[in-house]
Amino acid sequence: MQAAPVRATAIPTFTDALRAVESLLMSGGQRTARRNAWTSVLEDRRRAKDRVEAQRVLDQAAAGRP
Repeated sequence: MQAAPVRATAIPTFTDALRAVESLLMSGGQRTARRNAWTSVLEDRRRAKDRVEAQRVLDQAAAGRP
């Protein structure tokens, strides 16, 4: 008697589950707009972090510290 083949099914992540729900509730255009908006938020945060770092370097240079 042969054993049945074992099939491995990946357990979806929380993000995958949210995307599945999102795709059911929103049309394609809304989904794209939402992702674009989130990408913009992340990019704004990155630029703000860069500005803070640049200001810190300038402040240190003005104070004569390395």
